[in-house]
Amino acid sequence: MSLTDSEWKIMNCLWRHSPLTARDVLEELEEETEWAYTTVKTLMNRLVDKGMLEARKRANTSYYRPLLSRAQARSEAFHSFLERAFDGTLAPFLGFLKEEDLSAAERRTLKRMLEEREEADGSDA
Repeated sequence: MSLTDSEWKIMNCLWRHSPLTARDVLEELEEETEWAYTTVKTLMNRLVDKGMLEARKRANTSYYRPLLSRAQARSEAFHSFLERAFDGTLAPFLGFLKEEDLSAAERRTLKRMLEEREEADGSDA
């Protein structure tokens, strides 16, 4: 299930600090958004309905924590993007990546990741 841009903002906030109340999230995001409290509460309840957040009541206040990890969300977002933009295959994406200006550190990281994958595939054979 994909996240909207607004939901990403809330999830990023909760991945940094949790559990938080809707008021806490509003205060955390006030510099980058002009959301009202009701907007934050609606978005957070939508995330609860999607199964991405858990809400626990203490007295009359709900505290929220992520049920979806940042890594899971990124993986789902990448696969969704790959499906929409590159017909679900990596080859055209890698061709696109080749055209990008990657820093030396990014190239080293990519090379290391590919080498690790080759080693893992080799040990399975």
